[in-house]
Amino acid sequence: MVQRITTLFLAITLLFSCKAEHPQTGFLIKANIDKPLNNVKAKLLSFDGSQEVILDSTTVKDGKLTLKGEIESPDLYYLNIEGINGFFPLMVRNESMSLKIYKDSLQNSVVTGSKENDLLKIYHKDSEILKIKNAELGRLFRLAKNEGDHERMDDIQDEFKQLLDETNKRHIALIKKHPDLVTSAAILGNILMGQGISKAEAQDVFNSFSEEVASSKFGKAIHGNLSKVTVEVGTKAPSFSAPTPEGKLVSLDDIKGKVTIIDFWAAWCGPCRKENPNVVKVYEKYKDQGLEIIGVSLDGAPNQKDAKAAWLDAIEKDNLTWHQVSNLAFFNDPVAKQYAIEAIPATYIIDSEGIIVAKNLRGSALDAKIAELLN
Repeated sequence: MVQRITTLFLAITLLFSCKAEHPQTGFLIKANIDKPLNNVKAKLLSFDGSQEVILDSTTVKDGKLTLKGEIESPDLYYLNIEGINGFFPLMVRNESMSLKIYKDSLQNSVVTGSKENDLLKIYHKDSEILKIKNAELGRLFRLAKNEGDHERMDDIQDEFKQLLDETNKRHIALIKKHPDLVTSAAILGNILMGQGISKAEAQDVFNSFSEEVASSKFGKAIHGNLSKVTVEVGTKAPSFSAPTPEGKLVSLDDIKGKVTIIDFWAAWCGPCRKENPNVVKVYEKYKDQGLEIIGVSLDGAPNQKDAKAAWLDAIEKDNLTWHQVSNLAFFNDPVAKQYAIEAIPATYIIDSEGIIVAKNLRGSALDAKIAELLN
């Protein structure tokens, strides 16, 4: 009898052991829609350029749907449901999660069971607030511009910059608390691309990431960005030469003054053109005290029929009387690559020794910095 009980106990132990040895190997997403929807297609997809790449698809039955599969590493995908407008972003890893989908407000849908998507939700909510605030301030900026109120225009730009800086700081703090989430790498990559964090701080944050996060698609992109030439405050500005409108090569060393502004811009760049009147004002105010400016144009965009003509026309219309150079190669311009330029307008202020002392200042902040350096 004892032997039979022992044998039975071993069998039960093995049964439970077998179950424990088969953990979930893929992802499982179960969703409920808050309003009736039946026999429509739902798909989980990513984008390769403009092409959809479907990870899984299914048919909605009585407002319910299930998506499943297995992925090599966590990545960002989008849920699209026939009959519901838009795409809902989901950071998918091999785990189970549940969704409560709101048919009339897809972006307010709720994900449970996923720390990745808890963090993603915070980021998207803040991004929507920024988007709304940007539209509001943009309207006020246009009104101020129409009235010729440059002081108000500067105040509006400063207000949005302060809001953006505060949001970036909050997101960086969140990322530091979650170094094991791939969403943290996705957010850091966006902040770094928008120049909302120094490369040195971004490197420190990146170094704290888990191996899975650092080796993710987003982690690899950050590593590539951080590996580019560092052009930060306190470092020597890379020397360069480029052709003027007349085709003559001019180098940074040739024109360097007591203070020099390297201004990356383009005729097609709306924000650059809006800022040009302020740069003109600063130049006229300080040129006799030793201020020099060299404008590096990133004209040569694919949609420009005559890039050089557009460049020259913008120089004349905006009254840009300082040194101007361009290879007319868009973002492939060798000088832009040398300075790791990914968005314009972008400015670098260097001292008489060629050391970068400030970057990306606009409006009254630019004027104040030049005054400080020359006095």
